[in-house]
Amino acid sequence: MVETHKGRDTRLQFFYLPLAIGFIYLAAGLIYQQALRSDLAHEQEKVQSQRRILVPGPRGNIYDREGRLLVGNRPRFSAVLYLEELRTEIYREYLTIRRAYREANDVEAPTAGQMQEIARFTVVDRYLQIVNRALGRTNELNARELRNHFNAQRMLPYSLIEDLQPEEYSRLLEQLPVNSPLQVYTTNKRHYPYGQTAAHVLGYVSANRDIQIDEEFPGADLMTFNMVGAVGRSGLESEYEEKLHGEAGGTIYRVDPLGYRVESLERRLPVQGDNIVTSLDIDLQLAAEKRLLEYEMAASAVAVDVNTGEVLVMASLPAYDLNDFAPSLSQAVADDINARGAWLNRPIQGLYPPGSSFKILVSLAGMRAGTLVPDSEFNCGGYYRVGRRLFPCHDGHAHGEIGLRTAISKSCNVFYYHYGLETGADAIAAEARRFGFGDRTGIELPHESGGTLVPDPQWKRQRYNQSWVPGDTANLSIGQGYMLVSPLQMATFMASVARGQTRTAPHMLHDPERPTQSTEPIGLSPASYAAILEGMEECTISGTSRTSFTTIKSMQIPGLRVAGKTGTAQKRTPEGTVNFAWFICFAPIERPQVAIAVMVEGDRPGEETGGGTYSAPVARDILAKWAEKHPELIPPPPTPVLDGSGVAAR
Repeated sequence: MVETHKGRDTRLQFFYLPLAIGFIYLAAGLIYQQALRSDLAHEQEKVQSQRRILVPGPRGNIYDREGRLLVGNRPRFSAVLYLEELRTEIYREYLTIRRAYREANDVEAPTAGQMQEIARFTVVDRYLQIVNRALGRTNELNARELRNHFNAQRMLPYSLIEDLQPEEYSRLLEQLPVNSPLQVYTTNKRHYPYGQTAAHVLGYVSANRDIQIDEEFPGADLMTFNMVGAVGRSGLESEYEEKLHGEAGGTIYRVDPLGYRVESLERRLPVQGDNIVTSLDIDLQLAAEKRLLEYEMAASAVAVDVNTGEVLVMASLPAYDLNDFAPSLSQAVADDINARGAWLNRPIQGLYPPGSSFKILVSLAGMRAGTLVPDSEFNCGGYYRVGRRLFPCHDGHAHGEIGLRTAISKSCNVFYYHYGLETGADAIAAEARRFGFGDRTGIELPHESGGTLVPDPQWKRQRYNQSWVPGDTANLSIGQGYMLVSPLQMATFMASVARGQTRTAPHMLHDPERPTQSTEPIGLSPASYAAILEGMEECTISGTSRTSFTTIKSMQIPGLRVAGKTGTAQKRTPEGTVNFAWFICFAPIERPQVAIAVMVEGDRPGEETGGGTYSAPVARDILAKWAEKHPELIPPPPTPVLDGSGVAAR
């Protein structure tokens, strides 16, 4: 029998259309994948096979006004391992461990993953022992840290020993082969050449892994690893973080399926941040802190350029060594800072009653109100009666008939009780606000206190729902009671008085082109203004601060006339009364250049901390150093006028 076939089998025609549709669908899918989704596939391949490492830019330097380094960067050396270069060695170690367990026929043998971890630890520890032998150390490997690093940061070098000393760095570098996976890795850490000097102003940094790089650098969609950088947390380090932090760099690597580096594809070097030049004069700062450290008490000192408002000195004690913060702060050091109350930046955050230093403002208020004139006098009997209460003079002694100039120089409370009550609390408070008390100064530092307080009758009604009484005015007249100020405010107050104006804006950066400040004039007659200055100069010659400027010859500053005022404020505590010693001043009187406020806190109830005893010597040391550096700014003594006989006329 012969089988025959027709040219077209009608039974197969049913499958032609589905097959044609299927082929068309496959062709369309191939075209779509190859032509339209190739970019997406490429991106997916890139994400899977590339990694990005970001490196922070070195922070900018901080200098004093004369270009001396206050904050910089110091190399930090670490012994590190590049784990991708240990793959073969770790795998061989893994095979050895696995073979040993199999030969022992151990039924409780670790899993393959556990054996890999044991192999990794063994190899890394072997290199750590190489470093220990080279340096004479006994460091031990932390298994958990190694595991965490391998799982999350394996592209970054693993630190075996951090913060090598320079001699250790040199010794290790000599012994390491060039192609060894063990290398000395150099980063930088913040360095503070003056330790705790100006610590609160300069500020500290802390570790930062949130490294940002500009959008022009590719790889935002890649898995990214960040090297540890630093971020400012206080002081100028924080205030000028944007200028100091620098520009991050980065590298994009191709990696193998296990995540190890294969080759570098793109790189950008980090760029150091901008430098800043502060207004501080480190010579004056050191002079202030040297004297304050002798007291072993909490204290503040601020010196301001009278004309520009630039801060020359800002000292706060107790302080801390800024180098203890780099690269990180230990818990023991943090606990010590807490125990000593050293975190507080007292010149801008401390609030204190100003005591008798406030009498200068009360004098201005009285003269502007017309209740006090240059020739005003009052009889001091040692106390002053206000209602049923006797208010004592500052030293408990009667001064007798006393005028304005002597009342300032001898700090007579009775004189100011009387004329303060005559002037009135509202007028005194208004004058204080005119000079900026009650407001922040606006200094370019973080966390300035906003709690400065200028009390008046309205404030007391709102705060305590009580009426203002004459005793409140008497206390306000000598800088006691509710009045609270910061040392920086007192320094800017002195600068304003020195210029014959009402406001001084302080600045922390040095600008050689900064103009002289010009604000509202005080509004006194020349005679009234001169009377206050004469009283302040008498304070340093024969008054409450004479010991620091006149009595002891070695303390005298030749040719420098100083206008000053002491003050001792009190605060009652359950344990007793605590004193706050003030001294405010400016110099030279003829052409003012520097204004100063010093405040020393008595840390023990009943302790005597008079302004003339504790605070005036600090101001004297600042002025002595300033005069030594700027003799050209001290006016020469006036040429004597001779009478006909050749004798100097008086």
